[in-house]
Amino acid sequence: MSESGDVWQAQDTTPEEVASALRELLKQRHAETEAFVPARVLNLVVIVDRDWRGEIQNRLDKVGSYHASRTILVSVEPGRTTIDASAAMTAEEDVDRGELAVAHEHVVLDIGEKHLKALDTIVDPLVVSDLATLLWSPHGYHEGVDAMAKLAQIILIDSVNTDGPEFAVRRSSELAERHYVVDLAWLRSTPWRERVASTFDPGQWRPALASIDAVTVRHKPDSAMAGLLLLGWLSSRLGWEPGPMTEHDGGAQGKAKAHKHEIKLALEPDDTMTAPGLAGITVRSATGMTISLDRGPGGLTARRVTTDGEERTWTVTGASRGESGILGEGIRQALLRDHTYAPALAATQKMIA
Repeated sequence: MSESGDVWQAQDTTPEEVASALRELLKQRHAETEAFVPARVLNLVVIVDRDWRGEIQNRLDKVGSYHASRTILVSVEPGRTTIDASAAMTAEEDVDRGELAVAHEHVVLDIGEKHLKALDTIVDPLVVSDLATLLWSPHGYHEGVDAMAKLAQIILIDSVNTDGPEFAVRRSSELAERHYVVDLAWLRSTPWRERVASTFDPGQWRPALASIDAVTVRHKPDSAMAGLLLLGWLSSRLGWEPGPMTEHDGGAQGKAKAHKHEIKLALEPDDTMTAPGLAGITVRSATGMTISLDRGPGGLTARRVTTDGEERTWTVTGASRGESGILGEGIRQALLRDHTYAPALAATQKMIA
């Protein structure tokens, strides 16, 4: 199905003029067809570095059916003193009789660094009232994020793309005190968490949960935070009390206390990884049983070795959604609530103390 669109542009403009232009675009489309209706589910505000705007826009274009109703892309250019803007509205064409042509709105603001401290006053007239607002700042710009604190209800982050796990956990925890946080690093581990949980779901394997004595997580070298969050999830779900991790052979090691024993925790960088996130996980029980999941062709390669040495290997399909799929899932999660992330983050904080 094809799409049509209307575009407005202006230099040295104001937020009020942009808001007025959006209203005029809406009026024009309503006058053209009664089938036209603007999407009204979610505002998305994205703060980006001017030089990387195209890359972020490409990622947003590939989120599939999870486009926000109104996207406001704030492009920050050093030295800029004025605001340039464009507004576009796209809607489906050739809809069947009786169907609606749902439109999505896209605003681009070119601003300077000096505008960041008052970003909320710039964006406020442009968001759709009574809709939740999701804020994403993939290139940092913490001053802008802080300025938007009262306007945004949900913050989208990627705790892998920060200045190390210590800063990532601290910043994530600060944001979580005031907002609902959606972490792309956490969403990348969803297939891993689901597969680990399902492995121990059958009644015959559940007793092994109480005897786990070692967990090793393999990850891309710069994705240690993803591994920490997975260990934090296991700790929070199984009632372990994790202790600090220390550097070891390029990775990290630590321990967690269970009710009657300790569990060895380890992070191991995998230099063969190209995509951000996890490469594999091995869970071992005191009885000698091990469960391993590793990235492989067509999904995850699962391997179980039982206490009597019997080995079984199989492929778990559908384990990866790609980076565009992860971003789309992040936007979808803004309208949901994941109650497992906060406890996992709290456990992760204990591992880097």
